[in-house]
Amino acid sequence: MHIRIMTCHDYDAVYALWLSCKGMGLNDVDDSREGIEKYLRRNPATCFVAEDKNRILGVILSGHDGRRGFIHHTAVHPECRGMGIGKQLVEHALAALKQEGISKAALVVFQRNETGNAFWEKMGFSQRTDLVYRNLALRELVRMDT
Repeated sequence: MHIRIMTCHDYDAVYALWLSCKGMGLNDVDDSREGIEKYLRRNPATCFVAEDKNRILGVILSGHDGRRGFIHHTAVHPECRGMGIGKQLVEHALAALKQEGISKAALVVFQRNETGNAFWEKMGFSQRTDLVYRNLALRELVRMDT
């Protein structure tokens, strides 16, 4: 297994992986092929896949706004969890963000996603209880939660 930069050519396999993971929050715009291609163009060195024998086992999207890093849609195939793949993906993403001069990273996890919350806690990401997360859709999005 090796970790490499994610490319647009990985989209179908990555999307199938996301669908296999309970708790993923996907939508028809941001997570479409076009939406992910746009994200990868903006963040060409900070998104990674874990691959073994041409099979994608894990993925992490990370990027930044020049000030703060953000992590999105981290997933490891359910059959491959507990093997350190997620940890390696996070380490690669954080190193890439540091390389780009970013000193802090944030992420959002659904409260009901117990597996995801436990993983991020184990990775050292603390829960912020002093903030209120707010969201405003600028266009209608169709949610495709798994």
